[in-house]
Amino acid sequence: MIVENLVVKSNNTIAENTYLIKLHSEKIFISAKPGQFCNIKVFEGSSPLLRRPFSISDINENEISFMYKVVGSGTEILSKKQEGDLVNVLGPLGKGFNIEDNFEHAIIIGGGIGIAPFPYLIRKLQNDKTHSVLFGVRNKNEIHDYGLSNISYSSDDGSFGLKGNVIDLLKIELKKNKEKKVKLFACGPTPMIKALQGFTKENNLFCEVSLESAMACGIGICQACVVEVDKNKPYKLICKHGPVFNINEIILD
Repeated sequence: MIVENLVVKSNNTIAENTYLIKLHSEKIFISAKPGQFCNIKVFEGSSPLLRRPFSISDINENEISFMYKVVGSGTEILSKKQEGDLVNVLGPLGKGFNIEDNFEHAIIIGGGIGIAPFPYLIRKLQNDKTHSVLFGVRNKNEIHDYGLSNISYSSDDGSFGLKGNVIDLLKIELKKNKEKKVKLFACGPTPMIKALQGFTKENNLFCEVSLESAMACGIGICQACVVEVDKNKPYKLICKHGPVFNINEIILD
């Protein structure tokens, strides 16, 4: 785990209210795995005080990238960072995706900003696994293709790609790859994850999911980010035991 002030190389809009910030790092978090995250201090003052968690979107040479959507004061401040500014980053944190499993084809499922962890995953998969990306959005303004390939889109309003959701896309994609051993990787809003959880159980599919959550400390001290895993067992911490879980391990209300 590293705590480091990183220099902003660029911070650009890639879709509606969605940004990609690229930071220079000599250490470059070489131990990071796809699906891990970093906690970023967006402001040196006291408001907002807490760090914000961001999935590692990509690592390339001396550069680490984070994709984020402006939804509050913290991300609004981050969106104003300019080339040459310093950003304090703590990471890599949490448990990432397991790409060593026995599978031939990865089906990557992202809902909205939940697509953020997957450019780095795709980079790591390219050596010996094939993949396809299913990207669900509300409308065409949320569309981008940063770090993605072999993409199928769905939109709630039908303004881009298939009118529907990622489960509709998944049904089509599974038919295309019915002769292959597939593994699903997913991240997105809770309603999407709940729908996906039901679908994977019904169809006996293996899926790892990265959960979205506010994480105050990012290292398991504050005990604030929890997910229920069994009615008879304690909760697990998303920041420490996740954010990646077997989708059938978690209980979502």
